[in-house]
Amino acid sequence: MTISIEQIDLLRKRANVGYKEAKEALEKCKGDIVEALAYLEEQNKIKPERECLKDSTFVKKVKNLISKANKLKLVVSKDDKTILNLPSTLAVLFGIFAMPVAVTALIIALFTNCKIRFKKDNGEECDINSKIDKVTNAVSNVANKITEEIKNA
Repeated sequence: MTISIEQIDLLRKRANVGYKEAKEALEKCKGDIVEALAYLEEQNKIKPERECLKDSTFVKKVKNLISKANKLKLVVSKDDKTILNLPSTLAVLFGIFAMPVAVTALIIALFTNCKIRFKKDNGEECDINSKIDKVTNAVSNVANKITEEIKNA
C-alpha cells in the first residue's frame, strides 16, 4: 500500500497536524483518510485550526481604521487656493517617515497663514478644525508680533 503526498497533504490540512503524524496515521489506517482522521481524533492529535491572520480581529480593526482614515483628507490652502490635498493615512505616513520635513512644512504653513483643515469625503468639516484654528490664530499672532518687533528695531 503506497501513501501519496496528496493524501498526506489532505490529512495535514484536515487535521492540522504535521507530515510525520499524517503519514503515520495513514500507514496505520492503510491509506484510508477518513479512518486516519478518526484515529487522530481518538489520539487527541487533531489541533484546532490556527486563526488565519487575515481573519484576526486586530487585522480587521486596522483595516477598518485605515478605511475610515482614507475618507478624511488633509487640506492645506492659502487665499482659497488648495496647496495640498492628501488622504489622512498618507499624511500620517509622511509624518512618520519624514518627520523633520513634515514638521518643517507644518511650521512654514502656520507662519505663512495657510489654513490646515480636515475634510470628509462629502466635503464636510471635521470637529478638530476648530482646535486647529485656535493654534493657527495663536501662531499667527506670534508671527505678527515678531514681524512688528523686527520692523520697529
